[in-house]
Amino acid sequence: MFVFQTFYDLTDGEIQLIPWKYIPADERKGFVPAYEFSIAPANNAGLVMGKIVLRVGDNENTLYGGHIGYLVKSKFRGNSYAARACLLIRKVAAAHGMKTLIISCNPNNIPSRRTCEKAGARLRDIIEVPPHHDLYQRGERETCIYEMDVQPIGEVGTV
Repeated sequence: MFVFQTFYDLTDGEIQLIPWKYIPADERKGFVPAYEFSIAPANNAGLVMGKIVLRVGDNENTLYGGHIGYLVKSKFRGNSYAARACLLIRKVAAAHGMKTLIISCNPNNIPSRRTCEKAGARLRDIIEVPPHHDLYQRGERETCIYEMDVQPIGEVGTV
């Protein structure tokens, strides 16, 4: 049985991840449990620069949609905050026994592809999205599948 944990020490000295939502699984929709964190400066938890979601578990949705989803507000882009957040979120994944994380993005989304690479993710494949999947219904026909190792988590690293 899945149990949400509490994480308050997710910082690399420049940014921090602040717990925002705990999203339970919805087996009917094929959704695994997920954490949502705000991305904030390490010295100002009141300023939200974006968010990152970690989906815990593996199924068809995490293959095509990824374990990690992120969004950085436009005025904060270009500072590698999403890549830093991806590195920090590995601590949460490790606490749930995950070994590898998938980050997916549209092949034409060059900034997101660069984020994956900065975070140390490797492009595994570019695959077709099946017509029954929600991404297909939103117009996505292909997705890049990047893989990132959860370990080592002791050293957050720099981007």
